[in-house]
Amino acid sequence: MNDDTQYLTQEKFDEFKEELQFLSTTRRKKIAESLEYARSLGDLSENAEYAEARDLQAATEERINHLESILASAKILKKKKSDEVTLGSKVVITKQGSTEPHDYIIVGSEETNMLERKLSYLSPLGEALMGKKKGSEFTFETPSGKQKYTIISVE
Repeated sequence: MNDDTQYLTQEKFDEFKEELQFLSTTRRKKIAESLEYARSLGDLSENAEYAEARDLQAATEERINHLESILASAKILKKKKSDEVTLGSKVVITKQGSTEPHDYIIVGSEETNMLERKLSYLSPLGEALMGKKKGSEFTFETPSGKQKYTIISVE
């Protein structure tokens, strides 16, 4: 897989486009108004409002650049039937010696969110899962040592 490519679900792609649109229009306009107001207060060297508006402007421009970069190199994940773990797969695994299942959706790095059980394919566990099939056993390195897991299902 190309290192520059950002793998995104359609939902995340649309979310990033919406955020970029908001930042490029509404947020930029509000920042410009804040800067204009702060300038009107006088001496810029000791003007905390001006410094804060400039910091917000810099952070906003950085986020806009980041989003533009992601969207320019984005590849939308297509949901496809496969018995092999790929990007977009929902995987259920169990740790050896345990019956408690853990489920994850394999996603690109920009979409990783452990609260939603979205796991990057670049993470140690994600890398260990890629290409495996239902019933496969695999081992990967964790901070507490090597762990052995079994894949219960792949959707």
